[in-house]
Amino acid sequence: MVFSRGNIIARFVFFLSAFTAVFFFAGCSNKKPLSKSEIRSVTAEIVAAAQKANGRKSEITIRPETSQSFTGDMGQLAADHIYVSLADPAQATGLKAALAAIAHRHHLALSEVSSSGVERFDLSFDGHRTHAVHVVTPLVAMQRAPSPRRGSAAAPRLAIILDDLGYDRAAADSLLALPFPLTVSVLPHLPLSAEVAEEAFRRGDQVLLHLPMQSEGDAAKTEEVELRVGMNAAQVDAALAGMLETVPHVAGVNNHQGSRATADPSLMAELMPALRERNLFFIDSRTTASTVAFDAAERAGVPTASRKVFLDDTQTREAILAQLDLAARDAMRDGSAIAIGHPHPATIAVLAEEVPRLEARGIRLVFANDLLR
Repeated sequence: MVFSRGNIIARFVFFLSAFTAVFFFAGCSNKKPLSKSEIRSVTAEIVAAAQKANGRKSEITIRPETSQSFTGDMGQLAADHIYVSLADPAQATGLKAALAAIAHRHHLALSEVSSSGVERFDLSFDGHRTHAVHVVTPLVAMQRAPSPRRGSAAAPRLAIILDDLGYDRAAADSLLALPFPLTVSVLPHLPLSAEVAEEAFRRGDQVLLHLPMQSEGDAAKTEEVELRVGMNAAQVDAALAGMLETVPHVAGVNNHQGSRATADPSLMAELMPALRERNLFFIDSRTTASTVAFDAAERAGVPTASRKVFLDDTQTREAILAQLDLAARDAMRDGSAIAIGHPHPATIAVLAEEVPRLEARGIRLVFANDLLR
């Protein structure tokens, strides 16, 4: 193929223009990320703004988020998560204005996601989040009107545990929007594990570690890290320690799955001393009738209790209502009961509607540790 001199010049100009455009846009979209010192400098300004918003009475925690290297090891600081508890929801307005000023000063983008329980503000540089500010108003601050009468100390008591937190941000937001405290069980080693546990604790909920354990059958879904039959004491302790690092404020533990693990006396005998040494209680979710976990906990001196009712094996409003009524009747008959559910939309809707009615009937909503033996 023969090209004229004019064609050659035209093609050269075209390729030069294309190369220039690619180089320009690549340079624009790959700005150098903020350094650790720059991120921490902004963090200090955010903390000062939070303290000022609440008259220096804010409870503030900083949890770093690190990037992951190609080898799987944790790398450099990617972002700071800043958790702020405010005594008055109105104080969030002043803090939001301060965050906007900080973002403008440091050329950061500011976005907001709000629910009834938590307001979150993300600050980003070139599309990469550098800060996540979680503003939590505890339930005691939100409840301006007197709470429903909960009866005497001898009233029937019901603990509701919500399992499987840590996967879904929308599910956590729905739970945190409920106007009463719950026992929240968080799965470890998930992207939202620490975030949800921290928010729930600051809201006034009790936090459990939803401890993954081996199930029956080769086809059963396994977690990346779980307690398995045959593990020795050192392996159990190391696995438990790693899980607890990802779920802050844990008061106790209940099993996630575990139909095989909780039926194994040896594994349960290895687990219970590790819980006792950490002053953690154990709630047997009773995923199998063959469980020996409750008895193993009692023998080891670990405070313990067992689930009476699963609320949402069938995820319809009618079925969940029937199970919640069963739990209430168990509590009235036996003095107390533990019900376990999950943050499904139907479950959250039923709890929002029915828990105030249960309290009006004289049933006290309590945390799981209130029902230990």
